[in-house]
Amino acid sequence: MVKDEFVILAGTGNEPPTYARFPITQGLCGAALESGKPIIVGDVHHDPRYLPTFHTTRSEIVVPMRNEHRHILGMMDVESDQLNAFGEEDRQFLKRAGGLIAHCLH
Repeated sequence: MVKDEFVILAGTGNEPPTYARFPITQGLCGAALESGKPIIVGDVHHDPRYLPTFHTTRSEIVVPMRNEHRHILGMMDVESDQLNAFGEEDRQFLKRAGGLIAHCLH
């Protein structure tokens, strides 16, 4: 997050994202920031909060990255070209990984 925007810092594949920057109030990242909780969407095309980043995306998981003081420093956002690609195990892993990254950023 940079001020009032989410900025995509890393990705894979040859296709650039449709939205490399977007307001923190929009998309699944915005919803996760507002709720403070991870969001798992099995089919992004049926979720009105979804901002189409890559045309191949079918499912997405967004996990807030919190530092040791519980402040959200950014989002871990992973997308898949498979429907229902993410579950509870992925949420737990990304939450732990995001916490480690947030600790290093702080």
